Amino acid sequence: MPSCREDRWSAFRLPLGRGAQARPAGSGDRGMKVQSSAGAALQGAGSPADRANAFDWNRITDDLASQGSAVLEKLLTPDECRGIAAFYPEDDRFRSKVVMARHGFGRGEYKYFAYPLPGLIEALRTALYPRLAPIANRWNELMKIETRYPDTHAEFVDLCHQAGQTRPTPLLLQYESGDYNCLHQDLYGDLAFPLQVAALLTEPGRDHAGGEFVLTEQRPRMQSRPEVVPLRQGDAVAFAVHHRPVQGAKGIYRVNLRHGVSRVRSGRRHTLGIIFHDAK
Repeated sequence: MPSCREDRWSAFRLPLGRGAQARPAGSGDRGMKVQSSAGAALQGAGSPADRANAFDWNRITDDLASQGSAVLEKLLTPDECRGIAAFYPEDDRFRSKVVMARHGFGRGEYKYFAYPLPGLIEALRTALYPRLAPIANRWNELMKIETRYPDTHAEFVDLCHQAGQTRPTPLLLQYESGDYNCLHQDLYGDLAFPLQVAALLTEPGRDHAGGEFVLTEQRPRMQSRPEVVPLRQGDAVAFAVHHRPVQGAKGIYRVNLRHGVSRVRSGRRHTLGIIFHDAK
């Protein structure tokens, strides 16, 4: 989502114990109020944990294994999408703002949320992580990478903070007509969770035209393979941050993935990015 970064890999050994399940620093009452401001439909749609559990995770696991991405349909309600997008002008909710053109990242802008995260966003991060962690661990096993991820997101965030990665990475992106995002990988330190989620907050054809989510996959000694992931308002895509394993004729090998957003042809597009590791 944000920057066009060079490919990196750094193995980081994580303990397998459960440990203390501390909440991210500063999470508290301010974040919890957002469940109502991000849409009263939250209760009717079920809690984020209920929604996460309702997905077909066998299908998601298979899609991630075969394509490097999987769609989570209707992760958010329309009211929640509008509520989250409405945060964008509220600078006190964010720790920093990035204008992509200033850094060669593309065109458009995004803001990183500050801790405490809005309650709905924190709950989604907490609910999705334990579903994705077994997939991440299996991938690392296949790629012969020693890193293993703990069962809960609280444990993983604690490990990030021990590694000096203490800044939250969930972000809100805004694109206007003509904006786009270069292909990149979201790596913010040596400790990086290998899967992330992006949710589309606006409706294609009504709020904007263009602005498709794009993945490219580079296999050894082969041309890159592009993949356009169609999304509607409230849909999310789970996808590989940098590598995934692929079965070849001579065994498992790693492919390198990058993601971006094609040019928005008209209107305004908002996206919520849920990255599970914190940044230095």
